[in-house]
Amino acid sequence: MDLWREFVASNWGREFVAGGAGGTAGVLAGYPLDTLRIRQQNSAGESALSILRGALVKEGPCSLYRGMFAPLASVTFQNAISFQTYATLSRAIDGGREEPPSYGSVALGGFGTGATQSLLLSPVELLKIRLQLDNKAGTLRGPGDVARSIIRSEGLRGMYRGLGITVLRDAPSHGVYFWTYEYVREQLHPGCRKSGDETLRTMMVAGGLAGVASWVCCYPLDVIKTRIQAHSSSSYTGMVDCFATSVRREGYSVLWRGLGTAVARAFVVNGAVFTAYETALRCIYK
Repeated sequence: MDLWREFVASNWGREFVAGGAGGTAGVLAGYPLDTLRIRQQNSAGESALSILRGALVKEGPCSLYRGMFAPLASVTFQNAISFQTYATLSRAIDGGREEPPSYGSVALGGFGTGATQSLLLSPVELLKIRLQLDNKAGTLRGPGDVARSIIRSEGLRGMYRGLGITVLRDAPSHGVYFWTYEYVREQLHPGCRKSGDETLRTMMVAGGLAGVASWVCCYPLDVIKTRIQAHSSSSYTGMVDCFATSVRREGYSVLWRGLGTAVARAFVVNGAVFTAYETALRCIYK
């Protein structure tokens, strides 16, 4: 108990615990929309409504939550690491001043955070995507079953399929993500970066817009990542081959397929993430 109190009393511990709370809230709030996004990106052009209707009729409501255990178990930890890494990097880049980090330091801290977290996130997203695209309920029994299947057919290296494009997606998008949040919340509630007294509405709106901005800036990369991770290594030789093949067969519009669903999910999820994160920090400091 004393060790836990000491951990939470440290800046590192506070950021870690609050980030974990934000990650859990984000997964629970947006997972059904994430399933629709993944299926839409991997489809031949079906609308989100059509995919939703088909999933509910053929597989039942639980199909929208298929594969949630893997990200729920890992994203809590990943988000905790992400927020703690961001806080450490942004302060270090800014010279360790007591004042809130500059917007430039925020963006660079976010960039470094995105690149670092990809090492953990890439295998988890691979398992999640394979489960979300398993249209025949029961074919894959869970993350462990998927992992064993991938290792059997592709080796341990197969678990990191799509790592390169995950880094290319997450590094710049996290820079945009944290910069947008800090900028928008300061505009909505001037002085809150120093005082920390922004309202729940400010947290939700700033977090939601940060999520939308980060997804729009990297969305074509996410479509390619989904397609690479959805299939075995025999389908595409790499990200360039996947890009060229997808555009040749379906046109450039394929790179933006599912954007509407992704934007809706991003606003809901990241509004929940930052609200839970800031609220948890306030409770810990009290």
